[in-house]
This record gives sequence, structure tokens and C-alpha cells, in this order.
Amino acid sequence: MGFIYVQAWGCWLLHGKGFGRPQCGDNTIVPTLFYIPSCRPWEQPAHHDSMATNNNTTSLSNARNAKKDEFYTQLSDIEAELRYYKPHFKGKVVLCNCDDPRVSNFFKYFSNNFEHLGLKRLICTCYKNQDINLFSQHAAEKAVYTIYEGDKNGNRRVDLEEIDIHELKGNGDFRSQECIELLKQADIVCTNPPFSLFREYLAQLIQYEKKFLIIGNVNVLTYKEVFPLIQENKMWLGPSISSGDRKFNVPDDYPLNAAGCGFDTDGRKFIRVKGVRWFTNLDHSRRHEEIILYKRYTPEEYPKYDNYDAIEVSTVKEIPMDYDGVMGVPITFLDKYSPDQFDIIGNEYTLNIAKGRVYVRGKRLYSRVFIRKKQQS
Repeated sequence: MGFIYVQAWGCWLLHGKGFGRPQCGDNTIVPTLFYIPSCRPWEQPAHHDSMATNNNTTSLSNARNAKKDEFYTQLSDIEAELRYYKPHFKGKVVLCNCDDPRVSNFFKYFSNNFEHLGLKRLICTCYKNQDINLFSQHAAEKAVYTIYEGDKNGNRRVDLEEIDIHELKGNGDFRSQECIELLKQADIVCTNPPFSLFREYLAQLIQYEKKFLIIGNVNVLTYKEVFPLIQENKMWLGPSISSGDRKFNVPDDYPLNAAGCGFDTDGRKFIRVKGVRWFTNLDHSRRHEEIILYKRYTPEEYPKYDNYDAIEVSTVKEIPMDYDGVMGVPITFLDKYSPDQFDIIGNEYTLNIAKGRVYVRGKRLYSRVFIRKKQQS
């Protein structure tokens, strides 16, 4: 079997034999060689809604066209979001079940911060390599899962001997029974699931009543399977991403079709994706910050819909402070939504609005969330 060096999160990973350790607890990373069977997150045909593309960003339709959506989350984005949730992790088992530990920044974050967060155990699963020539001339690579339970010798490093590596019988698909058994062990799931399988992935987390923090496309908020979770306060958005695009590393064979794509300083391919959000059922302080309202209602500025009894509010900042009825707002309202300030009445689907969208003076509008200010008791 052939060998290859793979650089990942400041370490060197060798398919063959390992030695050395990454430094944890400070900013020093030493070269490390890991022995982990060749594997990578799955590649699946995408079936999701595409997002708009411009000269600086790539849409998820590129993933559909490339028959894959294998995007590697940046460590900076993980760090920016996870800082809001530290109290949730003490004594907990964390599962990253879409994460090849050789390239996953989720593995890097949780292993390097294991003691800081007070974790009990970190489990990562890795999908079987489907590319015969990716690491060797052999197709029989194994899917694996890894278990890390912290620094056992007090050297503040993630030692190779501290990472238990186990082969899976199947291909590592999160829907397989053996991966579901690992899911049952977890308290919190944190990962970047395939965007094309988001609905199915989320449904599994809800079925097994797991706490989670995952990345997805903002368009999923309009899905009939997803919006009721938002309305019933069973899921909400994380605070660190509310606009713009995000950078994701992608495999070497991923096509770069937009001007905003390219190679980073380490020579790895990256793309920029619009409309990315964190989705979670872990509470955070930003969720309880109320929107400052200053506008006053007038019938001229806030027309009623042609086909639903509510007023149109075209931007979140223009929500009137003195209107107590139902209002329609863009789905980006959910970036700033506080359940302490507003009740969510529904969307076009849950309210069964005629024609599937609301209209103002005959003009069809984009999807709306219908809200009402909480009544003061």
C-alpha cells in the first residue's frame, strides 16, 4: 500500500506510521505524523435549493453540479461561534460525525480545547474513501471512528497514543446503525453536515433528541420540515454569522468556477459560499437581546398584503414599535429574533397562504416570516 503525507491543521499526517504530537494549550503546533486509515467525508449528489452566485462567491449549485458538497469549515468560524456555548460542554460527550480527523477543524478545536471546555469524550467518525487512487492503489480502505478523552500524561498535548482509532464495519454513513449507536452516546453533535443531506441529518438529530450545533444554508429555514422547529423554539440560529459569505476548503478535485475561489497560502483549494448559518438548540446570550425599534406605524409605509391579513415590513430595522398586529418580515429576521420580544406566527407553508406567497399590490414577494410582538402581561 502506498504512503502519502497530508498536511492538516498545522500537523503532518502520514498514511503509514505516526510519531510526534501537536501542542495544545498555547499557539505552538509541532509537526505530527498520524497513522489513520485513508478516509474522507462522504461525497453525495446534492439535492438542495441553489443559492445566488456572483463574481465573488460560489453557490451551492456548484456542489450539485460537481456531485459533491464536501466543504471543510474554517477554524476561525468554529472558534467565533463556539465561544458562546462553553457552559453547555462541561462533562459532555461531543460527536463530530461528518469529520475526518486528519482534515477536520472541528476535531482540532475540540481536542485542543478538551480540558478548557471540560469535555468527557470526543468522538469523530470518518466516511470511507471512495476514490481508489486517492491515497493508494487499493480500494479497500476502511471507515473509522476516533475517541479522544483528554490529556492523560499532563504534557498539554494531544498525543497519538491518546487517540483511540477503531475501524467501522460499514462506510461511516451517519445513517448506518453503527453510526447511530455512536450518536446515542453523544450529548452534543457539532459538525458541518453535507448541505445536500441537511434535512435528513437534522431529522435524525431531532429523532434522537440530541443537542446540536451544525452549519447549513439559510434557505433551509423555508423548508416545511425545518421551519416548524424554528416556530416552536426547538431550533434557532447561532450568533456569529448573519450576513456575507464564508470560506470553505474543498478537495483537490473540486472545480473552481467562480472568481472568489482560489488557493490559500497553504496551497489548498477554497470556495466562498453565501447564505451560511449556524443552527443550534443550545441557548446563547445573544438570543435574548431584543431588537431596538424606533419606527412608527403608518398605513402608507406599511401596506397590507393582498391575500393575507398582515402588514409588510421589508427590512428588519423598520419593524414598527407601535404595531401590535401580525407583520411579515424577511427570513433574515431570524438572525436577530428573540423569543422574549416576538412570537412567530408562521410562514406561507404553515399558514396555508393562497398562492404560496404573499402579494402587495399584485407583486409577489419573497418568503416571509409572520411575527407579532409579545403582549406585555
